[in-house]
Amino acid sequence: ATGLRMMKEDDAIVWWPYGQIRQAQGSYAGEPVRLERGGDMAEVLVVPEAGFLSAIQQLAPGARARFHAPARRSTRLRLTLVAAIGVIVLGAALYLWGIPAFANAVASRIPVSWEEQLGQQVVEQLTATSRRCTDPERLKVLDRIVSTLTAPSAPVPYTFRITVLADPTINALAAPGGHLVLFAGLLEKTKTPEQLAGVLAHEIQHVLQRHPTRALFRDMSMRTLIASLTGDAGGLASALEAAGTLGGLRYSRKDEAAADRDGMTMLQAARIDPASMIDVFLVLKKEAGDVPRALTYLSNHPHTDDRIADLRRMAAQARYTPVPLLPEYPWAEMGKICEVRTPQ
Repeated sequence: ATGLRMMKEDDAIVWWPYGQIRQAQGSYAGEPVRLERGGDMAEVLVVPEAGFLSAIQQLAPGARARFHAPARRSTRLRLTLVAAIGVIVLGAALYLWGIPAFANAVASRIPVSWEEQLGQQVVEQLTATSRRCTDPERLKVLDRIVSTLTAPSAPVPYTFRITVLADPTINALAAPGGHLVLFAGLLEKTKTPEQLAGVLAHEIQHVLQRHPTRALFRDMSMRTLIASLTGDAGGLASALEAAGTLGGLRYSRKDEAAADRDGMTMLQAARIDPASMIDVFLVLKKEAGDVPRALTYLSNHPHTDDRIADLRRMAAQARYTPVPLLPEYPWAEMGKICEVRTPQ
């Protein structure tokens, strides 16, 4: 009732008081019972049968708290399942509501100067793998399009900066703080400056509504959550590194719809043909059948047909005569923007 009395092969008696014993194994089905006594160089007793624990529970009521009771395994299993389900439910709630709410709250409060630095980091990461196109004259033309789009609007806190990458991917993205990144493949596929203006209006709205900033914080928070749940300490550090990449981020349908709607409003305020945004979607949709691996712009924007239909309804409400955008500029020349570029 007060301890274990063991006889060794040489008939020597070993006495272990229950107060000096700790159970190291045997709490789960199929596990041998492992009891230890002592410090770093502990004595060890291994018993293959879980019934040994049941015997202790019966013979030594005062020691029950120190040892696992096999009779409680079914209860323990149920509690473990309940806890696992609770973790899944909590994780789902954080993913669906907690993390987006956190990202929105943080993104709406950080200074614009911080956003600009974050966006600069994104651009630097992108230019680490793709060369930057630096033709000054053609970059000025792109800046003129941005100026035309933003001129009718109220003053905004961002200074928009365009970066063109020598990459055949048909893509564009908005980085925090007013950074707009265009891939050379996209410039080659646009037929008119109005079509590019449609893309830029959409991406500018993402910046103005802080969608990329919220997406980065949401992605960073999700990676941190997963690392915490899995015990991956290294993942907590990599979460900050991963936050610098926009390539894998996806905006919500609500964000995309808002960028479409307000981008169309921006085009109309600048008196640019509202059909240009529709035209570029149609061009890119057509190209998607030929270059599925290179075309990523539409892959980041779900339900293209539905969005084109919505844009057509908005464009039909325009009541003005469009003003040609850059009528003097030979747009076909824009495809040569990467003839001047910085080395990798």
